[in-house]
Amino acid sequence: MITTIIIAVTCIISFLGFSNKTWVEKLIFSPPAVKSGQWYRLFTYGFLHADWTHLIFNMFSFYIFGREIEKVFLSVFGNQFGMILFVLMYSLGLFVSIFPTYLKEKDNYLYRGLGASGAVSAIVFAFILIYPMSYMGLFFIPIYLPAFLFGFIYIIISIYLDKNQSGNINHLAHITGGIFGIIFMFLAFMIFAHINVFAMFIDNIQITSIKDLIRFGY
Repeated sequence: MITTIIIAVTCIISFLGFSNKTWVEKLIFSPPAVKSGQWYRLFTYGFLHADWTHLIFNMFSFYIFGREIEKVFLSVFGNQFGMILFVLMYSLGLFVSIFPTYLKEKDNYLYRGLGASGAVSAIVFAFILIYPMSYMGLFFIPIYLPAFLFGFIYIIISIYLDKNQSGNINHLAHITGGIFGIIFMFLAFMIFAHINVFAMFIDNIQITSIKDLIRFGY
């Protein structure tokens, strides 16, 4: 339910922004504006998107992985506290993923940023941590890998693209968001449920590997 509500709110705000540039300028991530005291932009930028393709890609990814992580949170922490933690993770994902960019571009009056991809990356990597042997891939490339391998390759490629300033995509936000998602999951599960998700992550990989060896007769 929370995943659906976040998607609905994001779609409404993004849709309004498509035809209202004044609305966008009030909410978009602008480092100098943040520096001047408009800290709310470190959150509101994530509810804006450049166009329908940008919006649909982010929200579809969030829908696929967000539902699963929301179910995990509700199951482990209970309905009320699970919802609070899920919303907190997404909200902090917006803030944390863009903050390194703020530090890097705080005096750049030309820089603008928008889109929920940093927070979505946090959710995707939370999924990878819980389900490392699920198969993942990109929509336009029909090659699927175990989630933990996909996540590792994704981070390496993102680091390379960030260093080479490839395209108009904030790869640093993707990297930071993914790392935040892993750290948040570890802390939340360890503090509130006394569960070591890193140990679960290793066990899931090892158990699946052993099952594969048995299945293929090794």
